Amino acid sequence: MQLRTLDLFHGAGGSSSGAQAAGAEIVAGVDFWDIATQCFRINFPGATSIREDIRTLQPDALYEMIGDIDLILASPECTSHTCAKGAAARSEESRLTAFEVIRYAAKFRPKWIAIENVVHIRSWHAYPELLNSLRRLGYEINETKLNARDFGVPQSRTRLFILCSRLGLPRFTGVSATEIRPASSIIANNGNYRFTPLFSPGRAKATIARAQRAISQLKGDEPFLIVYYGTDQSGGWQPIDRPLRTVTTLDRFAYVKSSFDGLMMRMLQPEELKLAMGFPTTYKLTGGTRRDKVRLMGNAVCPPVMESVVRSLLSQDPEEEIAQNNPK
Repeated sequence: MQLRTLDLFHGAGGSSSGAQAAGAEIVAGVDFWDIATQCFRINFPGATSIREDIRTLQPDALYEMIGDIDLILASPECTSHTCAKGAAARSEESRLTAFEVIRYAAKFRPKWIAIENVVHIRSWHAYPELLNSLRRLGYEINETKLNARDFGVPQSRTRLFILCSRLGLPRFTGVSATEIRPASSIIANNGNYRFTPLFSPGRAKATIARAQRAISQLKGDEPFLIVYYGTDQSGGWQPIDRPLRTVTTLDRFAYVKSSFDGLMMRMLQPEELKLAMGFPTTYKLTGGTRRDKVRLMGNAVCPPVMESVVRSLLSQDPEEEIAQNNPK
């Protein structure tokens, strides 16, 4: 069975990458950000890529372009749901983009829908209505919290996956990884990236304080990571023998190591963040600035997690089971 797939809010293409690894055909993707569109097009050259505001794009017109779809992937805007926003004002307009999924589901009537978002979307006042709208279209729903580190991704990243099926109650049957991968597995020590002295003039006092907390707790000259931007409840640093903390759209992590010139520091680079998100090494980050690439990764879905989600959905399709038991 060729699982024809539409990726809404595709971003860097993490959901599509995972679904493709599970055997899906990526038919089309929609996103409004030009940098995301460039990235999607180069990595999925056979798919129809549409750069348009999903709120103005008409499902009827899209259906005329691409035809029937078996699976919709959707990662609606999460900025106004996440706790990382702190006390800042939320945008209800941003939150309501989640209901765009309903418009497309009503037209395409796919067998399955997989919606990914931050866990905090559950506290949104309109969240129950979102689920009820899906149920009225004939979908049974399973809400599943998954941490990327359990799927071989060297990052601790918990997200909510709303699995929707018209074939009965969907169950997540994914298999967890046999080992937890540490942050050290994605850090490049090939000399390609420039370091600067940690204790250089002008370095922020908060950065120095975080580094000193790490130095006081580690033995010898062990390298470590500083949480350079954003709040942190663990002293603002972490050892590299654990999965990276959640990658965000900010340039969040600095790598510190010893040298003949003392402690040196540099920010983690987009290619390292790509690996921390679980993208294949061959996946191309193209277009935009370094800052754009960091944002692409911070907004992305970890491909190995979506691969496991899609495999779970496929395993419950009688047609797929027949196909697997009777290969050509």
